[in-house]
Amino acid sequence: MKITVRKNFATFALGNLRKPSLCSNFKRALKRSRRLKFVSAGFRVLHLLLAMLLFAACAGSHRDYEVPMGDIVYRDVLPNDEPANSGSVPDMSAPAGWDFFGEAGEVDEWDMDGYESEVLESEPMPVSDDEPVAAPAAAPNATPAATSAAPERDRVPEEDPFRGESYVSFVENAFVNTRAETAVTFTMQMDTASYGNVSRYINSGFAPPVDAVRVAEMINYFNWDGDLTTNDSPFSIYTEIGPSPFNDGMYLAFVRVRAQDIDRTDLPGNNLTFLIDTSGSMAPSDRLPLLKRSLELLVENMDARDTISIVTYASGSQVLLDSVSGSNQAEIMRAINNLSAGGSTAGAQGITTAYALAQRNFNPEMNNRIILCTDGDFNVGVSSVRELTDLMAEQRRNGIHMTILGYGMGNYRDTTMETIARNGNGAYHYINTIADARKIFIEELTSNLYIVAEEVRAQVVFNADTVANYRLIGYENRIMENRHFDDDSRDAGEVGVGADLVIMFEIQLSQNTESKDLFTVRVRYKNPGEPASKLIEIPAGRERMLSANTTDFNFAAAVASFGHILRNSEYNANATLSDVLSLARDATGPDIHGHRRSFIEMVEAFQRIR
Repeated sequence: MKITVRKNFATFALGNLRKPSLCSNFKRALKRSRRLKFVSAGFRVLHLLLAMLLFAACAGSHRDYEVPMGDIVYRDVLPNDEPANSGSVPDMSAPAGWDFFGEAGEVDEWDMDGYESEVLESEPMPVSDDEPVAAPAAAPNATPAATSAAPERDRVPEEDPFRGESYVSFVENAFVNTRAETAVTFTMQMDTASYGNVSRYINSGFAPPVDAVRVAEMINYFNWDGDLTTNDSPFSIYTEIGPSPFNDGMYLAFVRVRAQDIDRTDLPGNNLTFLIDTSGSMAPSDRLPLLKRSLELLVENMDARDTISIVTYASGSQVLLDSVSGSNQAEIMRAINNLSAGGSTAGAQGITTAYALAQRNFNPEMNNRIILCTDGDFNVGVSSVRELTDLMAEQRRNGIHMTILGYGMGNYRDTTMETIARNGNGAYHYINTIADARKIFIEELTSNLYIVAEEVRAQVVFNADTVANYRLIGYENRIMENRHFDDDSRDAGEVGVGADLVIMFEIQLSQNTESKDLFTVRVRYKNPGEPASKLIEIPAGRERMLSANTTDFNFAAAVASFGHILRNSEYNANATLSDVLSLARDATGPDIHGHRRSFIEMVEAFQRIR
């Protein structure tokens, strides 16, 4: 990774050098000392002192060579992820990293490959015309305490654990008048990453940036209690309508789309390729170490019917295991546990290598899937996200599916992963704790590995005589044009075995009480491997306006309300945190795995930090 730095290190009065060879030695010594991440602080200090002596020997009047260093350009992040000290000169006693400050000077580039670095000032990477440009998250919109304004040049960077994270900016769905448009269409996909990421922020004592909050993903994190049978179709659809928690006089519609459940013994074996990011940014405990523990849960559920391959990528890519039997768990875990982090992040090369391996090992009788584990920091080799998503879409049509698992904080690139998942139709989850991994790899293993339907899209058609206005809640990143709903050539989402997906929208009824029909839910899908789609339709009328709503409806309304509060939504006139807690506490239901109780605890934590 190339980081733009300042040349003139005026704090040490060493701007002019007369022995370029010694300066080169200094640069190498300094660079080497910064790579010594796992040795004692004392050894690092000694190494730096020696480097400074070499540097001092270069001082003089010769102006032909300048050292590229200075002016708050980076901060090393060590494996324990402690905050760096700051000051006008490096703090030699700081075991957790150090910052450089200096006078403004000329600009150069310093190759930082091999480091684990947090960029404080850098030029943006070139972005192709095909690649969506995301607005980086403003420093997260809630911090423990406000800081007084200071001149930009003199300000010491605040210790912010989320510095460098980025999220795709989007605008919430607005109300639509049915006289202008009666339908809304969107793809359906099992994405839950936003919920885990929001939980990480709040449990760390911060409010999340608004663009990290995708309400549909928060709702779809949960399972629902009502028993639905699918019969001969891969989906069953349930509808329910109740009072809106957001606006007086409006209603909230709850649509549950339940995928057919199949016992794992009746499902084919897995042909899995683990694609693991081992770059330097993956060193902290919430990344590669957690990743190892996560994959162990999955490996423990593999058997002789399954095969595992492993591809790693850092500065380049490497095939670590090729088609090892799932019964040989010791060999698989030995390879995973021996992984270490270092180098830059050739994500594009890693994805290409993984697909080439998966294609070579493709077995039409098995479930062929790549599981990408990364913090999303693709800082080398990505010329166009569109190229990656096109590759994913092509390989998915060839029967190779993708699951994306996000890890880490500080330089977490939700921008990259959400964009790839959305355009490449890969499922996207975020793992912040081992409990998150347990949910994905144990509680919901089959729905996260096996596909029951492809190219899944939904369309809700409203009756303009009874519904005056409507607003789809969430799915902003999944919207399709209505005319594409019947177009089988269009890419859409994939839904796993036994998956539960919820659609919610707010509606304002018209004064017409003669007609009972309110809306129709339409779901179009393809059976895996089939070229033509099939259609399911179910109408919903006033009879679905229940006198007492179910616990599923009320809990989903609580999650949606919390998402609106986190986003400071202009469409939330009424819902408060007290309302969220009241709804959720009365709607926990059986809660076998405790996820609804965890949600209540998260809202309570947000209440304390707000």
